[in-house]
Amino acid sequence: MTRMTRTTRSAILATIGALTLVGSAATAAPAAPPRAVYDALGDSYASGYGVPPYGECGRSQSAYAVQLDGRHRLRLDDFVACAGATTTSLVAGGQLDALDRRTDVVTVTVGGNDIGWASAVVACLGGTDEQCAGAVAVVDTRIRTQLPALLDALYAQVDTAAPRARVLVTGYPRLFSPEFGAYLGASPAEQEGLNAAADALDEVIAAASARAGFEFVDVRKRFTGHGANSPDAWILGATDPGSFHPNADGYEAYTAAVSSALRHVKPGCGRHR
Repeated sequence: MTRMTRTTRSAILATIGALTLVGSAATAAPAAPPRAVYDALGDSYASGYGVPPYGECGRSQSAYAVQLDGRHRLRLDDFVACAGATTTSLVAGGQLDALDRRTDVVTVTVGGNDIGWASAVVACLGGTDEQCAGAVAVVDTRIRTQLPALLDALYAQVDTAAPRARVLVTGYPRLFSPEFGAYLGASPAEQEGLNAAADALDEVIAAASARAGFEFVDVRKRFTGHGANSPDAWILGATDPGSFHPNADGYEAYTAAVSSALRHVKPGCGRHR
């Protein structure tokens, strides 16, 4: 055998050996990590109401929970958010049954229906200045005096039902952009009053989340300039069947906010406190 032949044969054998090693490495590669079990609770802002078609309880494929499915290795296990839910009806309606010790991630949006938020919006859009101010004052009082205890009770039950889960609580956007002028019967000043009440609502939810060891996801900055009276509205207007709920762009903003908060989630990592 000549030197060239031996060299060629050695090169071929070395190549075969390298391919064999690559194949073995591929075969021995570890399995992909399991997906995090994700359960989504809440009211119409969690169910995706405002962007039909709807399933049971006003659930939409535009909901942020549906959009998050598959991201950050999340697997949406139970999507039980229901339009109209309050802190108490969420429990009575069985949403907590979705949670257990296998749950890795929970999202919940609730509280707006507990305080009669819609009544204040209606009063400001169609009533007098005095009626608007009175309705906003009533809502603000409920936010500060009644809602904290309701949220504390709910969050304690979530904690018990899903003791290992990372829980993210999403807030609500401001509904109006006063810089674009009056909207129906609501002057810019009245819109600012409603937005201030939305801020109070978010502040109370954020504080209750902190007491429970949960994470608050604030969406207000993302909606800045996109109120119901904006030329580029992400909130549906008064004449839409889903009035004052996010539109498709608005739910994408919710998804982006929660996704940003979840960027470091790992399956089975337990509660982040």
